[in-house]
Amino acid sequence: MLRLNYHHLHYFWAVAKEGHLTRAAEHLHVSQSALSAQIRQLEEQLGQALFERRGRTLVLTESGRLALAYADTIFASGAELVSLLRDGRRDARQVLRIGAVATLSRNFQENFLAPILRRDDVEMVLCSGSLADLLARLRVHSLDLVLSNRRVHGTAAEPWRCRRIARQPVSLVGRPRAKGQVFRFPEELAEVPLLLPGADNEIRTGFDLMCESRGIRYRLLAEVDDMAMLRLLARDSGAVALLPSVVVQDELRNGTLVEYAVLPDLHENFFAISVPRRFEPPMLKELLARPESDVLGAAGPVAAPASAATAVRRRRAAGVR
Repeated sequence: MLRLNYHHLHYFWAVAKEGHLTRAAEHLHVSQSALSAQIRQLEEQLGQALFERRGRTLVLTESGRLALAYADTIFASGAELVSLLRDGRRDARQVLRIGAVATLSRNFQENFLAPILRRDDVEMVLCSGSLADLLARLRVHSLDLVLSNRRVHGTAAEPWRCRRIARQPVSLVGRPRAKGQVFRFPEELAEVPLLLPGADNEIRTGFDLMCESRGIRYRLLAEVDDMAMLRLLARDSGAVALLPSVVVQDELRNGTLVEYAVLPDLHENFFAISVPRRFEPPMLKELLARPESDVLGAAGPVAAPASAATAVRRRRAAGVR
């Protein structure tokens, strides 16, 4: 049975953390040539290159990132063993590494992660990036889960486990209006400035298709990729914004914004993506088992001012729920 040389693994771990061979050699008090030789032996044993050189910098390969994830766990367990036997103290904290697509609603992320923030035995690492970058990190187990508003499909080569954890209708929201002034959908779309998600967003695509099929014209003020920025503009610009209500849940609760209309057949989907693992962090099961209402932070959005009968009639006339 092939035995891993943990001495070589420790040297690799030090270089990976430092990102520079010379500095790592100085910290380890060994020569640079000796350090290079031991890492080459580890690469030969594993049958994979762990670094590639870019100028004077060493960059981890895909295999190197996977090896680093395992090395982090191995040396953290070693430190815990020393602490337990020497001091009689065990660090029982779980570490959960979650990636979130950069354009995903911050409110949704906070709602989803709320159970972790209330616990003392879990340490969370949250990173954002493009879906492609996050999936690359998930593939090599440097992330435990990726949150996305886009579905991915698994293959034999890429065994993604993608499950929808929440689904929410998309709304038009804006500042409160004077009593009796109801937003006239769809007529006012051609009159009021609109804030829309970027052209690559599925919500925007669905909205444009709906408008095209119904002959609806609209007046575009800005298209915004980032939901956090869209939230700020909706709150501060006085324009009407198209977005899932979770994005502006705080503003709907305190009345800064109100919901003008819920658009038919237009939804934002939220997905959790993982990969098959022999040892899955227990906390993941708890997070993924939560009801949709908790994840979305449902809190009773504030309706636009109008009589109930008038609002219902106008929404039905426009085909809006």
